[in-house]
Amino acid sequence: MNNNNNSPASGAAASPSTSAPGVVTEVDSYSWKALLGSAVGYAMDGFDLLILGFMLQAISADLNLTPGQAGSLVTWTLIGAVFGGIVFGALSDRYGRIRVLTWTIVLFAVFTGLCAFAQGYWDLLAYRTIAGIGLGGEFGIGMALAAEAWPARHRARVSSYVGLGWQVGVLAAALLTPLLLPVIGWRGMFLVGVIPAIVAWVIRNRLHEPEVFVRNASANAAKKSGSKMDSFRLLVKDRATTKISAGIVVLCSVQNFGYYGIMIWMPSFLSKQLGFNLTKSALWTSVTILGMMAGIYIFGHLADRIGRKPSFLIFQAGSVVMVLLYASLTDPTQMLWAGAVLGLFVNGMLGGYGALMSEAYPTEARATAQNVLFNIGRGIGGFGPVVVGALVAAYSFQVAVAALAAIYVIDMIATVFLIPELKGKELD
Repeated sequence: MNNNNNSPASGAAASPSTSAPGVVTEVDSYSWKALLGSAVGYAMDGFDLLILGFMLQAISADLNLTPGQAGSLVTWTLIGAVFGGIVFGALSDRYGRIRVLTWTIVLFAVFTGLCAFAQGYWDLLAYRTIAGIGLGGEFGIGMALAAEAWPARHRARVSSYVGLGWQVGVLAAALLTPLLLPVIGWRGMFLVGVIPAIVAWVIRNRLHEPEVFVRNASANAAKKSGSKMDSFRLLVKDRATTKISAGIVVLCSVQNFGYYGIMIWMPSFLSKQLGFNLTKSALWTSVTILGMMAGIYIFGHLADRIGRKPSFLIFQAGSVVMVLLYASLTDPTQMLWAGAVLGLFVNGMLGGYGALMSEAYPTEARATAQNVLFNIGRGIGGFGPVVVGALVAAYSFQVAVAALAAIYVIDMIATVFLIPELKGKELD
């Protein structure tokens, strides 16, 4: 394997896909490899987090964990992901996409593998936390890499394809874990979780740095400019940029709040209120995930055709309507199919954040923006299950779901007043 491919210098020569330094005008093999590597990385994220949820009962029984200890394995994985996202996003903007992605993949793979050999709670907790750091670091860098490798006219749909990787990983985990867990146990499942990381590493190790990153790094070197904190400052460098950053934080917060608020509580509601058994609840979850995948795909293509801003507004309005409609349903069959349409609108917007953030910030802050702003939204959105749970306890599940419509109205207001239209913008 030629490790020189990971150095900025290896991408300095203009490829046939560029008409000006760093400006991608045509799709070539590099574009497809960057997309595939990024999507596989996202699949790795989704697969890992879901299999952990499936395995908690088996891990608890084997290692004699309390419910609190078992839950903390998920919590500290997410805490590690937030920390890794912030740190590695900034490092990627400074030292290169491919180089830092390699670090994150290796970190995740090594410590996920070590989870298979854990002897107790504390060493498993440490392995999961460090694996989470690698997981979170990979998240936004892959999106930045894909955006920089494709022409502006395809950027939204490519970003949505990367986002689809997460859903593919979730589906793979949902299908494979029930089959493999009884055979190879939770230790074997952690080793299986290393496989997507190895695939992502192989693909990315064959890539050079994107042309736009090389151009920017060369310019900064010539000027001898750039400090370790520049990428963070660039997120709030002036009033206009601060306004965009605030808007994106609102959008990402609503995205995560609605997603976790609905998805965490819905299986419990279907079981307790409607008498769904495990098979029916799993069917609902699968149909909803397929709806989410369709939404992400449609959003990406729509945003490239009519623009980012109108696409967000259409999906936000659809979310308001579908949340209110869903809250009024009581027939299980209607709820099954309405859940797919609800997922289409509520989660479809995930297909647009990557392109929006890639276009809103310069190369020296692009991965930082992807990781920092989305993780702030993930942190705020993490309160979704708590708020929905409180509303369920005080009123009913229908009232709790209907109340979520308000956050999508807030989403629309933020989009109208804080988010610019950036369709077709070449990357700085």
